[in-house]
Amino acid sequence: MSEAREREALISIKGLTGVDEDGEDIEFVTGGRYSFDQRRAALEYMESELTGMSGTKTTISVERDSVLITRSGTVNMQMIFEEGRKHYFNYSTPYGSMTMGLATQSIKNELTVEGGRLELRYLMDLDSTMPTRNKVEIKIKA
Repeated sequence: MSEAREREALISIKGLTGVDEDGEDIEFVTGGRYSFDQRRAALEYMESELTGMSGTKTTISVERDSVLITRSGTVNMQMIFEEGRKHYFNYSTPYGSMTMGLATQSIKNELTVEGGRLELRYLMDLDSTMPTRNKVEIKIKA
């Protein structure tokens, strides 16, 4: 098994909230760090003002059947994505905290040592009310 080597990467993130309605679309391109081995891929980057989370570091860990997104800084949270499962997490901002629900519909993992693509489709709700259908596509070029 080869050891993961961390490298500089160009990261493109496209998110769509409210996929079925007139959703809110955001696209963000940044530099970050990327590593890949036979068991997992890892990605790290700083958020910008465009995402509303300036001063927050995002770490994404991708394993065979799950994705873990951790944010720390001005916004703090840990989101777990597993197809067909619902997880709850605490979303903490400078303005307060709330409990969010996250039900993963699909994970498409096309990551290799050179980068690739990761797509997440999921439902998210606030305190088990008002669910929205979301899609995030992350493209990585190491």
